Amino acid sequence: MNILVTGGAGFIGSAVCCYLINETEHHVVNLDKLTYAANLETLAPIADNPRYSFVQADIADGSKVGETLRKHEIDIVMHLAAESHVDRSIDGPAEFIQTNIVGTYRLLEAVREYWNSLTGDKRDTFRFHHISTDEVFGTLGFDDQMFTEETPYAPSSPYSASKAASDHLVNAWHHTFGLPVVLSNCSNNYGPYHFPEKLIPLVILNALEGLPLPVYGNGENVRDWLYVDDHARALVLVATKGELGRSYNIGGRNERSNLTVVQTICDVLDRLRPLPDVSSRRDLITFVTDRPGHDLRYAIDASRIESELGWKAQETFETGLEKTVQWFLDNEAWWGPIRAKKYSGERLGQRKAS
Repeated sequence: MNILVTGGAGFIGSAVCCYLINETEHHVVNLDKLTYAANLETLAPIADNPRYSFVQADIADGSKVGETLRKHEIDIVMHLAAESHVDRSIDGPAEFIQTNIVGTYRLLEAVREYWNSLTGDKRDTFRFHHISTDEVFGTLGFDDQMFTEETPYAPSSPYSASKAASDHLVNAWHHTFGLPVVLSNCSNNYGPYHFPEKLIPLVILNALEGLPLPVYGNGENVRDWLYVDDHARALVLVATKGELGRSYNIGGRNERSNLTVVQTICDVLDRLRPLPDVSSRRDLITFVTDRPGHDLRYAIDASRIESELGWKAQETFETGLEKTVQWFLDNEAWWGPIRAKKYSGERLGQRKAS
């Protein structure tokens, strides 16, 4: 099949592209605008593969999207293109509205026009897979049950609100226009090639350099952590085997508090690359003012995808984190230029409503 991956130069999108090329026989078209967090170097191992091609374009450019769909005779669209960092959405919500809501709308319209032009088996087997986040469900208490696919939406941040809106658009295009869609909502991803504004890569790099390790509030906020390659496997299953009109929650069953995550990174780095003048990197942990509207806990019940599609996360948090830390130790050539030119670790997301 011919699969279009939007946002394929981003963290999760690049993992999906690499998985499709390395582990399947599908042809892959990566459509990406190449914003600050995109990196084509991540895709260098597959760049010359004859089953892979790249198109630089904005999902909001309906004519370019339509041209790409027709040219490559696309069978499945996997929509990962999004603005995704909560802190940045606090500082500048407009980009999140434009990309996640307006962009998804225009992509849906381009896809609908293309799908309506198809006939026979090509039309019958076409799919649009929308990839979203567990943050659309809002926050959980420590004693609350995990998010399921039936959990009501209650987004808290501009980011999660924009993703919730995009989820609703996709469902509406299915119910109103018949567009064949599947959806998935995932927990926090981590792994190699992660842009270092997010917690785990930021802490790894700060700890590696002996810099302060910022933890929001008292560090009690809990997330379910999902290794990115496990997520890529799940997404391809949902895209190719998921039941149309159905959503699938994807999580690693690895709940950890933010403080525990940071402490674990410190311990792994102390073992793999100790600092000569610091007895323990845990001494670098610094508690900072909490993020506005910080959700307390996310937790994914992945029973549906486990029982219906046979997927299960292969990495525990400990094995996945070990691989991730080792990758950052071995790949300064990838993250060094990012720290020097794009993002050096400065605090984001401190704006509050006046």
